[in-house]
Amino acid sequence: MSVAFMKEESAETAAETVLPDRPISTHPNLVTETGLKALELQLQAARDAYEATNGLDDINERRRQAAGPARDIRYFAERVHTAQLVPASASNATVSFGSTVTFSRDDGREQTYRIVGEDEADPKAGTISYVSPVARALNGKSLGDLVTVGHQELEIIAIS
Repeated sequence: MSVAFMKEESAETAAETVLPDRPISTHPNLVTETGLKALELQLQAARDAYEATNGLDDINERRRQAAGPARDIRYFAERVHTAQLVPASASNATVSFGSTVTFSRDDGREQTYRIVGEDEADPKAGTISYVSPVARALNGKSLGDLVTVGHQELEIIAIS
């Protein structure tokens, strides 16, 4: 069939197929063993989603459907490539990357968080990024130490 009779892709459709890259942190990409495995699984899931779009007949729809997974592949491939695996600390004497820390707040609440890499962090699930203000304040501290974060004072009551 002649190209003259083919439907041209509109500017709108073309714009939908190129998504901006996900921002990549400027901090070192420190990861726990669990975090690295999660990144690898997310990369594979993005690759699988991208491959699934190959079965679509409509090229414009294929491009639209592939845009998200293609962006995710770029992001997760970079994160896996730059990952710096930090082995679990042999000592629980001080707070460090990978530590699980329990602290009490001024208002009497107790909270427990594991300090992990940026991609693994999910405060609702009990993990915080090592670059978060709380993790930065706790890093290197010992049991019983007091740290100030914002207007709150935190006391470390357990490290594991």
